[in-house]
Amino acid sequence: MREITYREALREAMQEEMRRDPAVFLMGEDIGRYGGVYSVTKGLLKEFGDKRVLDTPISEAVIAGAGTGAAAVGARPVIEIMYVNFMTFCMDQIVNQAAKMRYMFGGKIKVPLVIRTQGGAGTYCAAQHSESLEAWFTHVPGLKVVMPATPYDAKGLLKSSIRDDNVVIFIEHNLLYNRKGQVPQDEYLVPLGVADIKREGQDVTVITYSSMVSVSLEAADELAAAGISAEVIDLRTLRPLDMATILNSVQKTGRVVVCEPDCKTGGVGAEIVSQITERAFDDLDAPPVRVAGRDTPIPYSPALEKLAVPDKHEIVKAVNGLFNRKSGL
Repeated sequence: MREITYREALREAMQEEMRRDPAVFLMGEDIGRYGGVYSVTKGLLKEFGDKRVLDTPISEAVIAGAGTGAAAVGARPVIEIMYVNFMTFCMDQIVNQAAKMRYMFGGKIKVPLVIRTQGGAGTYCAAQHSESLEAWFTHVPGLKVVMPATPYDAKGLLKSSIRDDNVVIFIEHNLLYNRKGQVPQDEYLVPLGVADIKREGQDVTVITYSSMVSVSLEAADELAAAGISAEVIDLRTLRPLDMATILNSVQKTGRVVVCEPDCKTGGVGAEIVSQITERAFDDLDAPPVRVAGRDTPIPYSPALEKLAVPDKHEIVKAVNGLFNRKSGL
């Protein structure tokens, strides 16, 4: 099977869906001639023209508002908000309008809108371009939230998101764009709301997503060398959550570590741990543990930025703590 980058997988997903359905179009800042800030839409203007690949003014509110309106009248827009921090400029359009329209009109209006954005630390872009704000959107009824970790999942999930009749917040991590992985040439879809067990294990469940998947797999390798078998679950979709996969794993292992790139307070992991303790308390052999980012704006300094996000050593330490072992940290 061929290997392509995460960036190429996303581009292929949009290209294939635009060829399949003329109602699909793209809209965002610098996505046409420039090809997007991370070159994800590069080349699509040449194939589809400026009627379906629209460069917009520098106004996130306009992009989100126009995308919502277009979706409500039958189009299937894929809009790009350059950084997840910039979603703050269009929260009214997303939260008060797009997320609620289908409900408020009793299902008479569908809003098949995909909002692509990227977030996360690791590229020294400082506090206003590096946050992980996914937990904000998981709190809003009417939104689906997707965060793929691999090229295979990125393509399959984006295609499914474009075909979905609801608003999908599709968050890409900037550290993943150059990562390569196996992606079939034949068409496939990855369903929303279904987690993936990236590594099977017996002793502890590590629940994670996005950039933390590869970090968690590295930690699992280190733990295996020490005699601990870790099962690594990639959530892929944060809303809806695949609690069935999570609970089945917890029932098997009895121990849980949730690893997330966002701030710990009010983060995605808090919801997961809450549901586990509500629904699988008797299966637990130890209290669940969260490994998360620091409650701080992301620093510009590379050294400080590294301290602000979790690494594999924190995961190993957390797992060892569940077994009352010292990790050497």
